Amino acid sequence: MFDFNSSDKWLRERRLMVENQLKLRGIKNEAVLQSMLAVPRHCFVPANLQKYTYLDGPLPIGEGQTISQPYIVALMAELLEPSPGDRVLEIGTGSGYAAAVLAQMVATVYTIERHASLAAKAQEVFQALNYGNIITRVGDGTKGWPEEAPFDGILVSAGAPAVPKSLCNQLKPGGRLVVPAGERQCQELMLVRRGEDGGFSEEKLGEVVFVPLIGEEGWYR
Repeated sequence: MFDFNSSDKWLRERRLMVENQLKLRGIKNEAVLQSMLAVPRHCFVPANLQKYTYLDGPLPIGEGQTISQPYIVALMAELLEPSPGDRVLEIGTGSGYAAAVLAQMVATVYTIERHASLAAKAQEVFQALNYGNIITRVGDGTKGWPEEAPFDGILVSAGAPAVPKSLCNQLKPGGRLVVPAGERQCQELMLVRRGEDGGFSEEKLGEVVFVPLIGEEGWYR
């Protein structure tokens, strides 16, 4: 079990991560940079992998899933353009790290995970770190969270075969959806904007690799 009160010894590592992995690669949003500095990433990583926590790469977290590399988490958060009053939906809780990063910047994060074991571990960390504005659910994230929609932003932490229509329809006018979409082994990072007229526009932002998004509007398995 982690000592959740010992994060200060990792502060130097987080500072180096922010300076060398984020700022040097173009992350400029000050709220995102401060959130990445504040959130103790090591608390979301399996104990046997803690020494690799702040390196520039993904790490396995069980159930065939990974915690994304810090740069990708920061990039996707920056693309959402989060504001303090926002309500954000995350698909693919995983370790809970990305939800925690978002929770530093917005009013409420709703996060869905299909693996009950991962959701339970993430919830334990949220509680230990006093993230009271993160609400978790176990289920098919490709269908979103209709009862809580619409959302100011939606972040998908897994690769879809195409942009899920259900998620687009749960965006507020002016809202943003960030989702990897394409082939199972490799995707394009997509930014979908919903206009004030209800229409959608898409922007491709480069090649990424995520675990598959499983569900009714994702991959079968």
